[in-house]
Amino acid sequence: NVEQRISPRMAGKSLMDVDWSKLPAPTDDSAMRHLQPGTQLSDVVLPSTIGGAVVLSELHGRTVIFAYPRTGQPDKPAIAADWDMIPGARGCTPHTCSFRDLHAELTAAGVDYVFGLSTQDTAYQREVVERLHLPFALLSDSRLELQRALHLPTMQVHGTTLLRRFAMVVDNGRVSKVFYPVFPPDRNATDVLEWVRANSPLRKAL
Repeated sequence: NVEQRISPRMAGKSLMDVDWSKLPAPTDDSAMRHLQPGTQLSDVVLPSTIGGAVVLSELHGRTVIFAYPRTGQPDKPAIAADWDMIPGARGCTPHTCSFRDLHAELTAAGVDYVFGLSTQDTAYQREVVERLHLPFALLSDSRLELQRALHLPTMQVHGTTLLRRFAMVVDNGRVSKVFYPVFPPDRNATDVLEWVRANSPLRKAL
């Protein structure tokens, strides 16, 4: 777990209680500028927490993908003592829960699929799905295959490669919108929802 540094007095709800004004915001390093509207996703097979695998490029309709470095678990220490001070690192649980809380609205706005994405393995992700009662699956890029194929931005923490936080709206396997950088994390789902409401999905196959 690298979500946060936890003292003996810190428990589960601390994963959600964040003062964003005290954390460093990530800067726009243009690391996702190459993913312009119309970019075709790669045919990478990603394990899913609901079993089987997902190939994002083969999904028809509108898909929302949000990526995060790594979710934490209550009462577990962080991988790095300075995790909170790494720009864009803290906030994976609030980020994920914001998409959970707006899932029905996203569906009503025309989103066919919502997926969370991280480099954690599927077993770890399943615990997150159960604990946070997520209505969508999490996808694992633990082998960094999607990251390499799409040149997704990463951070290195104690020798571990983690995805930087972003979100993408994909229509019929092609990029329609990229949200990057993302800060604060718990605002991202609202921003995505506002965009999908204002931009009708492309229903025909491309």
